[in-house]
Amino acid sequence: MPKLTNPKHEAFAQHLALNGNQSEAYRNAYDAKRLKPDTVNVNASRLAADAKVALRVKELQQVASEQAEKRFRVDADWMLRRLKEIDEMDVADIMDDAGNILPVSQWPKVWRTSISALDMHELQGSGDAMTIIRKLKLPDKTKNLEMLGRHVEVQAFKDKVEHEHTGNFSIKELLQQAKEGK
Repeated sequence: MPKLTNPKHEAFAQHLALNGNQSEAYRNAYDAKRLKPDTVNVNASRLAADAKVALRVKELQQVASEQAEKRFRVDADWMLRRLKEIDEMDVADIMDDAGNILPVSQWPKVWRTSISALDMHELQGSGDAMTIIRKLKLPDKTKNLEMLGRHVEVQAFKDKVEHEHTGNFSIKELLQQAKEGK
């Protein structure tokens, strides 16, 4: 679909496609400084519901999504692979046998790109003695597994109900069969 013929409608559609806020898109496209917030909300909702505007917004969002996927190569498969990598992180990959943390340059890439924080504190003791405290904030494995389970292709938490239907039964009969475990 080409640009909308009304430049204000086009500006509204572009702004809405980028930020998703109808009222803000309306304020951006129109001189709405003197309008009450309720008036802006009503006008923005009405404009967003216009078939041509809604189609243009959807088209712009699709173009933006395609460009992001091409540019950053982020899609559902990438996300699933990344979540799987994080889940498989093993602390033994960044520690030596004595329990010391290896230099960051020796860490696998998944560790270097997945930790949330790395804090190092040097405490001066008496004389030449110095203590170094290192803290690593690891990815939240539970949250990661939850995200993996909710992935559109995994659907680990989706309720699955299977039933075999071999005849014409009423709802009451089907519920009775379900209670009996048939």
